[in-house]
Amino acid sequence: MTDTPRPRAVVLLSGGLDSTTVLAVARRDGFDLAALSVRYGQRHAAELDAAVRIAQRMGVARHEMVDLDLRAFGGSALTADIPVPKDRTARDIGAGIPVTYVPARNTVFLALGLAFAETIGAADIFIGVNALDYSGYPDCRPAFIEAFERLANLATKAGVDGTSRFRIHAPLLALSKAEIIALGLSLGVDYAGTCSCYDPLPTGEACGRCDACLLRLRAFEAAGVRDPIAYARP
Repeated sequence: MTDTPRPRAVVLLSGGLDSTTVLAVARRDGFDLAALSVRYGQRHAAELDAAVRIAQRMGVARHEMVDLDLRAFGGSALTADIPVPKDRTARDIGAGIPVTYVPARNTVFLALGLAFAETIGAADIFIGVNALDYSGYPDCRPAFIEAFERLANLATKAGVDGTSRFRIHAPLLALSKAEIIALGLSLGVDYAGTCSCYDPLPTGEACGRCDACLLRLRAFEAAGVRDPIAYARP
């Protein structure tokens, strides 16, 4: 009797806290893992080194790194010469869309993930978006995920032929950052290898002051766990 092959899934892997947790969720759920990371000209490109290490450590069967330089467009503190906001309050972080928003980034990433999935015969795509503890990004909302799933099944040969029904999984969508951390720890995630900072130091430490760092630090505190990565200041 032969074993039933595991279904394949593509996981969008940035190397950060959320995407690493999502990778662990997909592994728990029994998928044969493929990961996609994008080198898009982000100033915090250290996250890509983290993604490579994480993929290797978590048994990813295939990890693709795509080059797509969004610095050609700019328009974001992550892809242009615009200062990254620092030392903002929780109220400030939750108000409006910050300059760290990269125009249409998750739409672009999911489109790449969809192309990758269709090529390898995967029907499931995982993304680490979160609609609670986030920085107001419009492409982290449930309505966006639902709309892209509809698009995926309208815009692909597999969807039109009926050979595949694409599903976009966003398992962290309704979780707080503290709940995400608790979930990851329950699945054996080592957060010491993740990179979240928007403006890390040349020596590798997280700045501890950008929105991503502040949300992460508050989440670890709320979870009652020490953040294992190095910061430039407490």
